[in-house]
Amino acid sequence: MQDPNVMQWGALDRYQAHFIVRIPNYDNAQNIDIYAQTTLKTKGHFAAKRVTSVSWIGNNGQLLDLLNKDNDLNGMIARQTVWNAKIHIEQTGENIRIHGRWNDKASFGIEPDMFEIYDRIAGHIRASCLPPI
Repeated sequence: MQDPNVMQWGALDRYQAHFIVRIPNYDNAQNIDIYAQTTLKTKGHFAAKRVTSVSWIGNNGQLLDLLNKDNDLNGMIARQTVWNAKIHIEQTGENIRIHGRWNDKASFGIEPDMFEIYDRIAGHIRASCLPPI
């Protein structure tokens, strides 16, 4: 039976790009538990708000050390908008995903700078968290 009280707005136009890092030898890596996110220090208010520095928090010490010591990566993230600088890393089964925040259809897209940031994060994940093949 169809619901007589149909939602009048329909589905929301929100999108989120996920960058997937595959765990090549998952059977030997099941003890990996990864979660990390950026913590931003900002300056200013509202539209003039800017990121001044970036640090990482999470539960995997080896990955956090690599991310926090990479000053080039954190500088690249600090040049982004406050909205784009919020990055999450989390394990979902056999994969580790890197993603930002939800965007509407007008602002959805990946700029070359953001792609380079995600690619560099993926390199750190592969270097620190994955077992040798």
